[in-house]
Amino acid sequence: MPETATDLFATTQWTLVFAAGGADDAAKGKALAALCGAYWGPVYAYIRRRGHGVEQAKDLTQEFFARLLKQEWLAGLTREGSRFRAFLLVAVKRFLAVEHEHRSAQKRGGGVPPLSLDDAALREPVSPLDTPERAFDRHWALTVIDRSVARLREEARASGRDRLFEEVSGFLAVDPEAGAYDRVAASLGISRAAVAMAVHRLRLRLREQIRAEVGQTLSSTRQIDAEVRELMVALRA
Repeated sequence: MPETATDLFATTQWTLVFAAGGADDAAKGKALAALCGAYWGPVYAYIRRRGHGVEQAKDLTQEFFARLLKQEWLAGLTREGSRFRAFLLVAVKRFLAVEHEHRSAQKRGGGVPPLSLDDAALREPVSPLDTPERAFDRHWALTVIDRSVARLREEARASGRDRLFEEVSGFLAVDPEAGAYDRVAASLGISRAAVAMAVHRLRLRLREQIRAEVGQTLSSTRQIDAEVRELMVALRA
């Protein structure tokens, strides 16, 4: 059955990048820049697992995105599975295959504003036994979760429930140990049942946020379930 207009994320960032030739170049560039700014971590992890040191990996990550944001490679890569994750992985592999690593860091960037690579956010690969591809996928999954939790935190702050969120956010991904809900309930002055309900609702909302975040990296809603499953497998691998 052909895909209808309702099946598409017409306003998602990745769909804007995929837009036809008549689309606004500034809008596509802005969308691509936003995605790159959000998902540089997996690229950095991939480069690190390819054997590059921290500073060299930072330089190569900056150079990779500088070239990408100048849209030097889009013509040959934009239909690589219609998933931004697959697109970036193919692109960084090709980049490393041809990159002359002796170029000085001062020459990197090509006039494109550098990404803000916060040292505190530079996760090392989860395991030294990971392949570069596995490190890339794990960091992608972690980025999706981090961004989804950040949105939940913003929602809690906007509704005046930031303290509740901080108390129960540790239960979003793991089951509480015995007595944990009771301790939170006593700290907040609410019932244990209220804590349990808050955790249940936040978990449901987190799933929604994860699906929304994943949707921003795809061109079709039909890909969301498969993409989420693949990312969860990557976390457990």
